[in-house]
Amino acid sequence: MCSSGNHAAALALAAQLRGIPAHIVVPSNAPACKLAAVQEYGGNLILCEPSMAAREATAAKVAAETGATFIPPYDYGPVIAGQGTIGLELLQQAPDLDMVVVPVSGGGMLSGITLAAKALKPGILVIAAEPHGSNNAADVAASKRAGQLVADLPKPITIADGLQARLGEYTWPVVRDLVDGVVTVSDADIVAAMQLLFERMKLVVEPSGAAGLAAVLSKDFAAAVAHAKAQAAAEAAVSSSELNSSQQQQQQQPLNVGVILCGGNLDFKDFWRLD
Repeated sequence: MCSSGNHAAALALAAQLRGIPAHIVVPSNAPACKLAAVQEYGGNLILCEPSMAAREATAAKVAAETGATFIPPYDYGPVIAGQGTIGLELLQQAPDLDMVVVPVSGGGMLSGITLAAKALKPGILVIAAEPHGSNNAADVAASKRAGQLVADLPKPITIADGLQARLGEYTWPVVRDLVDGVVTVSDADIVAAMQLLFERMKLVVEPSGAAGLAAVLSKDFAAAVAHAKAQAAAEAAVSSSELNSSQQQQQQQPLNVGVILCGGNLDFKDFWRLD
């Protein structure tokens, strides 16, 4: 399989527990803590060039040579279903949520959470959080604006190394039809969110995992929420003029927002240096 983070570590451990080999294709520039976790869980680490084409070619070569079954990290039904249990557990623990904010890359986690959350609570809003990178390469936001999959953007140059994949055949339709909006964030936004999580909540969260909180704290979040609400009302064929005063007041009340913090894979050396 192709992954370097939680998915890679989880499959390596699952394979180890069942006494079968797991060949994990990882980009050569992946954080050392991710590589160490895969190896400690018994995965056979195979490095490749840091591009999606190289990862897919290497994985295909390994599968052909070993007879292994390729397990995609996001664009794969069982993986999407597994990720959906996050949404299931979240709403079991916090049933009054009005919105969920989810970091997005290839869209597996976003798709799974969206499908589960909207099945359990159809009126809930789902907002994706995406780093635009220093090269303004936020493909999910571009695809939502265009109404079709935008596949010609480069990989975003960002500290959120886990959010550099692309939407796929199975994830794009879910994002297109069910996700209510996308908020893009800068690396500075992400670092600020990480600092808040470290200092106030005492949580170790990697840049990719902090993108959701960065989106909520960003200047664009309120506008994205307003747009999502208006779109949801339009799709329900309810205009603001048709709402009674009680409904209007309810729409203006603060939202209960759940934020997905999806990873704590941080290289300590990058955050603590002694001169």
